Amino acid sequence: MTGREILHKMKEKVLGSSDPDSGKGKSKMSKNITHGYHLVKGRSDHAMEDYVVAQFKTVDNNELGLFAIFDGHSGHNVPDYLQSNLFDNILKEPDFWTKPVEAVKKAYVDTDSTILEKSGELGRGGSTAVTAILINCQKLVVANLGDSRAVLCKNGEAIPLSVDHEPATESEDIRNRGGFVSNFPGDVPRVDGQLAVSRAFGDKSLKKHLSSEPHVTVELIDDDAEFIILASDGLWKVMSNQEAVDAIRNVKDARSAAKNLTEEALKRNSSDDISCVVVRLQ
Repeated sequence: MTGREILHKMKEKVLGSSDPDSGKGKSKMSKNITHGYHLVKGRSDHAMEDYVVAQFKTVDNNELGLFAIFDGHSGHNVPDYLQSNLFDNILKEPDFWTKPVEAVKKAYVDTDSTILEKSGELGRGGSTAVTAILINCQKLVVANLGDSRAVLCKNGEAIPLSVDHEPATESEDIRNRGGFVSNFPGDVPRVDGQLAVSRAFGDKSLKKHLSSEPHVTVELIDDDAEFIILASDGLWKVMSNQEAVDAIRNVKDARSAAKNLTEEALKRNSSDDISCVVVRLQ
């Protein structure tokens, strides 16, 4: 059973939902904090390659909100593996509570090493990632590889919490590792003419020229923080950070907000898989 199927079974049991690509939940610590997610398959011939995590859980008497988007490429095995394992790996790091940035970076790199070791089982595909851990409704730890993105709405303003890892902006690092960045007319820049992101999990055939070290941000949640959006590039290809914030600022139900964003991306002719998590903080 895949991670997506397990999540679906759990959600059916808890929420009575029959839709594997939509769901919601809420914090037990704060009745004001809720989350919702929605996924839509793109127009490509291959199976859906986006995977989502959205849940609250108690760990060592602390409440953690765990949210993630994993956008696979060249197969769904790597994002499926990440959905099932990445947060567990992060929380196993002994320094997570005292040095979360260092712990998350180490867990990302170690997880990538495991994925490469399991390439015979998982294949040679890869995945971008954006993860957010909300600690006791007060502190947010966000990490990302690739072009899945996290945005915070604060007093109506879109605040980026992640950095898109694009070949054009990291071309010097790629060349220093022995790779190159193609820039063919009518196409986006690609690592070795293949991959349109410069950092990712997996991608064994390109790994010498890619990085698996994430960008990590820590944000304290204050009264001005309204909501967080995590989404795959199927959304961000057609909407700016501020447009996404403006589109759902007045939508109080988190799942409806996530669905509204995916529908707006479709209206704007996004052809990629689109996955979105919204965490309302008020």
